[in-house]
Amino acid sequence: MTDPAREPDRQRPLQPVQRSHSDDLDEARGPARRGIYLLPNLITTGALFGGFYAIVAAINGHPISAAISIYAAVLLDTADGRVARLTRTQSAFGAQYDSLSDMVAFGVAPGLVAFTWSLSQLGQLGWVVTFLYMACTALRLARYNTQGDISSFTGLASPAAACLVVTVIWVLEDGRMAGDSVGLVQAGLVASITTMAAMLMVSNFRYFSPKMLTLRGRVPFIVLVAVVLGFAIVLADPPRVLLTLAALYALSGPVQWLVRLRKGGADSASGASDDDL
Repeated sequence: MTDPAREPDRQRPLQPVQRSHSDDLDEARGPARRGIYLLPNLITTGALFGGFYAIVAAINGHPISAAISIYAAVLLDTADGRVARLTRTQSAFGAQYDSLSDMVAFGVAPGLVAFTWSLSQLGQLGWVVTFLYMACTALRLARYNTQGDISSFTGLASPAAACLVVTVIWVLEDGRMAGDSVGLVQAGLVASITTMAAMLMVSNFRYFSPKMLTLRGRVPFIVLVAVVLGFAIVLADPPRVLLTLAALYALSGPVQWLVRLRKGGADSASGASDDDL
């Protein structure tokens, strides 16, 4: 006879397993869903394509098309962040993807546009200037990614630097007669502007952040009139008007720094004179 205590486990009745309410909820929800938000990342992809198209256009000898493509990338880069905030679809993936897109559209693309148009004539100096611009763009983006305050920019933003570089080339190309080659004077000017833009990106100058602008609130009617007038002025002579705007914004950082420095010196002098009384 067999001992009932030694019966195989398969002959013993199974005890019911106690299930908790949380287990039922987890089973109903299914496995954790992972994915990305489509709309903002689709806009970021458009900005990335703008940078890619600018590179292709520059290689094929179309600097004006490359400049316009970079401007389109700037508009899309501005839109993706606003769309993500308005639709509450911000994510760490989107932030990293946007940063990589910016490196291509505002770092690699403007550098190659400048190099293929004129900097290649300067030999090794042209290589150095091009690499300096790309490296400073990467450093600027890395610093921005670790910067918490968005009320102002530390250093010139990479889209603004890209606009400054390609708009200078746009103006020079627009004024160049058909059949004329790019001279060393023009190459030297582009090298100087590109180097200045690179240094401003890694500087400690403070710049106004367009992220602080809001489109939700009501504004006076005259503001809409001013916007329409601004579009009309830009369309009258796009390259020169855009170059003026880009140059003014790039210089606004050093000018504000000089004003604060002078004001601080005046306050110090005033305080010293008061102590002497």
